[in-house]
Amino acid sequence: MRRRAAALFLTLIVPAIASAQLQLNVDRLAGTPLGGSYVDGTGASARFSLPHAVVTDDAGNIYVADNGNNVIRKITAGVVTTLAGNGTIGPSDGRGSGAQFNHPNGIAFDRSSGTLVVADTRNHIIRRVTLDGLVTTIAGTAGKVGSTNATGAAARFTNPEGVAVDGAGTIYVADVSNHLIRKIAAGGVVTTLAGSTVSGHDDGFGTDARFTFPWGITSDNAGTLWVADSGNHTVRKISPEGRVTTVAGLANNEGDAKDGVGEAARFDFPHAITNDGAGNVYVADTDNHAIRKITPDGTVTTLAGQLDILGFGDGTGPASHFYRPAGIAFDASTGFLIVGDHYNNTIRRVSTSGVTNTIAGAAQQYGSTDAIGSAARFSFPEAVATDAAGNAYVVSDCSVRKITPDGTVTTLAGKYGAPGSTDGTGAAARFNYPQGIAVDRNSGIIYVSDSYNHTIRKITQAGVVTTFAGLAGDPDEVFFKDGTGFAARFFYPWGIAVDSLGNVYVADENNCRIRMIEPAGVVTTFAGNGFQGQNNGSALGASFRFPTGVAVDAARNIYVADYANNAIRKITQAGQVTTLAGNVNSEGYADGQGTAAVFDNPISVAADAAGNVYVADYSNHVIRYISTTGAVTTVAGMYASPGNVNGVASAARFFFPAGIALDPNGKLLVADESNHAVRIANVAAPQITRFDASVIPGTGSYALTWTSTGGTTASIDNGIGSVTVNGSRSVTPSATTTYTLTVTGPGGTATARTTILLGVQRRRSTGR
Repeated sequence: MRRRAAALFLTLIVPAIASAQLQLNVDRLAGTPLGGSYVDGTGASARFSLPHAVVTDDAGNIYVADNGNNVIRKITAGVVTTLAGNGTIGPSDGRGSGAQFNHPNGIAFDRSSGTLVVADTRNHIIRRVTLDGLVTTIAGTAGKVGSTNATGAAARFTNPEGVAVDGAGTIYVADVSNHLIRKIAAGGVVTTLAGSTVSGHDDGFGTDARFTFPWGITSDNAGTLWVADSGNHTVRKISPEGRVTTVAGLANNEGDAKDGVGEAARFDFPHAITNDGAGNVYVADTDNHAIRKITPDGTVTTLAGQLDILGFGDGTGPASHFYRPAGIAFDASTGFLIVGDHYNNTIRRVSTSGVTNTIAGAAQQYGSTDAIGSAARFSFPEAVATDAAGNAYVVSDCSVRKITPDGTVTTLAGKYGAPGSTDGTGAAARFNYPQGIAVDRNSGIIYVSDSYNHTIRKITQAGVVTTFAGLAGDPDEVFFKDGTGFAARFFYPWGIAVDSLGNVYVADENNCRIRMIEPAGVVTTFAGNGFQGQNNGSALGASFRFPTGVAVDAARNIYVADYANNAIRKITQAGQVTTLAGNVNSEGYADGQGTAAVFDNPISVAADAAGNVYVADYSNHVIRYISTTGAVTTVAGMYASPGNVNGVASAARFFFPAGIALDPNGKLLVADESNHAVRIANVAAPQITRFDASVIPGTGSYALTWTSTGGTTASIDNGIGSVTVNGSRSVTPSATTTYTLTVTGPGGTATARTTILLGVQRRRSTGR
């Protein structure tokens, strides 16, 4: 009697991947291909994602808290490598890629031990990293917040941002959300050095002083601590005796970078601070996009960057440009400042005479260039819409751009960098930072929410711009009024959509209402009572909280991105408001059913004919999908991991996706705001990640097991029929049998085959 051969086989068995059944394959339609990502390399070939704090060791090596990539990077002679972390979010200690971080924002060099100290901000812990990459936790417990003084894991922090180490190895922490300056002595003993958990701006000794979101901290040779008191827009110092005084800036008086002495100077959310050991202090004045210098007598000057003007460019003094610099360190080995240029995703070097050059990384490129594909330039594209022919229209800066299906970009109306409210044709028209755009696919008319003019504009295909509703100007006296044309009033109108009858729907953000404009220009309130809230029910009795996005399906149901409620709301034509998805009491990230899902500032929505909804989940840097049953899944991008990367599902990266639209062929277009690009996504074909067979001991039967992604239905031949897209099935073949698994989804079909060989001592499988 012949023995039946055991069968365990697949050409390649891939571990199952947890993923949404619907996946998007993201590509670039137009705009810059550069910007945030995660690539080790040399100089401009390296990529960072929101680099934050920087520090140097005694040999001049640079270390970077690469916030968006959740890793610690090292730069030696321009060569960028990863010292610790593997890009995934977590709290694990370990060596090199065996460790994990959660958005590290602070880093310092401890010369007493030759190690790095890291503020692992969203883990709420302080870590130590040796120069060969071994990570250990000094104080705090991951995921546990508070302000408890204790030793090691028993201590608590809440979003620690900045760290500094003095010559004796004592660690100081800018514990931002607690408004405290903390001290960690030998053995991990944590105490409060200065401040109170109540914010303020009081000078004084120790806990009598007050800070408001202190972000950066540095220690000088004399034992004095210097603090970038970000929420107060000031620079403070703490003497060795513990006395807190204000050195420069005036509390609660942020503003354009203003040079001067002491409180005559102005800062705008300064995030990082360092010193040169000679009494000079340098500040990354984040929202002024500048590097400032404070001399020992308190005189503040601007060393590099053009005051309050963001951008990217090397040069001297005001000829250089930064975009929210958030890290700064003095390199004693060279006498240069090292800057983490946060939103430019680069590491810069600044001489003490203000000469700036870029060491590593590649910044996004933005502007208003009309060209094809990646040669075109946008500046913060906010919204996108498509017409019946598949052309896309984008609001970018103060202009409206058109992109043909082949990626050719032209300017239809308005002018880059020239705000105004003028009606006219093409470049003669003026807009004031519009935020929403929609196209009536029946007529080809384009509608624009001209947000800072508080009006709704209308554009023909020839580029003729007229004001459709509202009146440009200051809305302080009359910010809400229903009426016809110029008689109506809006207050920062944002998202806009058009239904099949030509009615225009507007998310009137600051009025917390959804407005409707009939084709004749008559404006009425469609939903919302004008009060901030989250109430469902009848349309005019319901409440919203700063709605920013609006979309309409074939049945003329309205979907609203209720931005500050972190929810997606639905309004039927019968006048009933419900919450489709999102938890109005939570912000964050979670896929799930209905209100079990969590969003973080959903800013725009797009609906297909059947009522499935796509969401640009702005602060999570992802695209979400809501089925008609309310099931929320993530279909492109990775939570809390901004970047500028094409790819399928979680391999893709966005950087504050702001606008979203479906074209007539079901492709999704995304105005990727801080990447200065317009992205396009197709539904990805299903992938079969596993299909194999194994012996069921003692039964003579075999277990077929399969996993797949991107599919909605599946079947197996040879009499099995329909199966779930992931599962297993027992089979008892009487002869050699090949089984074919077919998985079908919105993006296509995938197949794989497995053969059970009987009567021979070999195994075989095929798949595609």
